[in-house]
Amino acid sequence: MNTDILASLTSLPVLIALSVAGGVTLVLLMLMGRGNEKPDPLARLREQARRGPGEDRTRLSRRATSDDTALEKKLEKFKSFLEPTDQTQMGDAKLKMIQAGYHGKNAVRDFHAAKLILAMGGLLIGLAYVLVVQPGGEGSSVLATAMPVLVPTLLGYYFPIYWVNKRHAERQSQITRGFPDALDMLLICTEAGQSMDQSINRVAKELKPGYPALAEEFETVSHQTKAGMDRLEVLREMGVRCGNNDIKSFVTVLVQSATYGTSVAEALRVYAGEMRDKRVMLAEEKANVLPTKLTLGTMLFTVPPLLIILIGPSVYGVIEMLSTADFNL
Repeated sequence: MNTDILASLTSLPVLIALSVAGGVTLVLLMLMGRGNEKPDPLARLREQARRGPGEDRTRLSRRATSDDTALEKKLEKFKSFLEPTDQTQMGDAKLKMIQAGYHGKNAVRDFHAAKLILAMGGLLIGLAYVLVVQPGGEGSSVLATAMPVLVPTLLGYYFPIYWVNKRHAERQSQITRGFPDALDMLLICTEAGQSMDQSINRVAKELKPGYPALAEEFETVSHQTKAGMDRLEVLREMGVRCGNNDIKSFVTVLVQSATYGTSVAEALRVYAGEMRDKRVMLAEEKANVLPTKLTLGTMLFTVPPLLIILIGPSVYGVIEMLSTADFNL
């Protein structure tokens, strides 16, 4: 048994797989070592002098009262590796995570950490499978040995990407489907005499059972408005967070209504009517596409059986005739 294990470990495919795994692990460790760089003491003193003693005490008190988990503290060491260094890329990554429903301050870092951890886990699982379950012999090819290692590694790396994209698409679809109903309810509340803030709060409560993503966005707007932020600016941020052009147009309508002093209820009535017409046109578009999609199914599942029923007996008769015919002259 020891001879078989030694032969499997010294075979060419296993050596190549171990070399690839060792190289990947070494590169990851070198990159992760970037987070262990010690800060410059002079730079720290300059920063304290620039902030002043009051700001420094405030920062220290906030850090002391923070409830960061142990995992977040460990990931803080690898911040430079797990987060984009470019501010533009960092902003796009944060926006993508927010649009997917992850509003935490460390969402981008956790996303990259999940990719790294799952990829390394898949790599270890693949190596364990190659070395223990399926030891390679002399006749094993490089591809047959490398596939059990590469497949779980790639699956572990791309699973967080797939999950975030799936959440992003579901959230965008939910917001798009629920926004016309939200506009109708907002119009009803406004015409009933409620203020815009009260209407937004009521719409958030009513939408929660059917469209929780859109209700969460309206709740965020309500909380930010109660905190003293400008309503129009908060609505603009909502349009950016949702990534929906209809919401951005809705914010533009409210801005124009506030600028020119027109009735908000009248502007909402006109825009809600346009959204209802748009929803009807989208439904008609899907209904018009349906016959085209059914054509392929009809061709695949209807025409072959019909041909078999019509032409099958004739083909069978010809075959029988040819098999019994005497071709000797």
